[in-house]
Amino acid sequence: MNGSSVSKATLGRLPLYLQYLRRLPQLEDSTVSATSIAKGLSLGEVQVRKDLASVSGSGKPRVGYVTSELIRVLEDRLGHENITSAVLVGAGKLGCALLDYDGFEEYGVKIVAAFDCNEQIFPTGKNVKEILPIKSLPAYCEEHDVKLGIITVSQSAAQQVCNQMVSSGITAIWNFAPCCLKVPDGVLLKQENLALSLAYLNNQLYK
Repeated sequence: MNGSSVSKATLGRLPLYLQYLRRLPQLEDSTVSATSIAKGLSLGEVQVRKDLASVSGSGKPRVGYVTSELIRVLEDRLGHENITSAVLVGAGKLGCALLDYDGFEEYGVKIVAAFDCNEQIFPTGKNVKEILPIKSLPAYCEEHDVKLGIITVSQSAAQQVCNQMVSSGITAIWNFAPCCLKVPDGVLLKQENLALSLAYLNNQLYK
């Protein structure tokens, strides 16, 4: 596997490929081509070939990839066998929706705890987790060696929460607050702007 050359854009598409492959009939020694994956996901064939080659090498001519082997390679690249613990700060509607989502563990991440400044929030949903006070974040992260944090608080509170995460030893942050956060060197930050994504789709409707 040529993992060192995998771009961020390619990493972002790998879960799509894995999800598609898992939906295929899992027959012994069944194969799948980059062409069929591209068609099934409405992606460019050249892009799919490049992405798969960066993690699994080129498929066999006129055969493609052994489906089970490609699934294993993608799971390995996405950390399927090495579950990373994450904490979430902001137990409002969006935060609770993320807590209730089952799919993260399929891609190597497990939300192990949630924190909020409101200590009167009680967890709901099938994936019930205790809502802890935000003041206990540093001790929890140190005790459980948590390195990944998810922010689902308001825009006004996001930077303060981000700073608390960094000071608690978190080195990768997934931010859902509609603002650009500042993090020190060595801390990974992924911004998720839901309104911007919706605005993009709305704009495309009228082109």
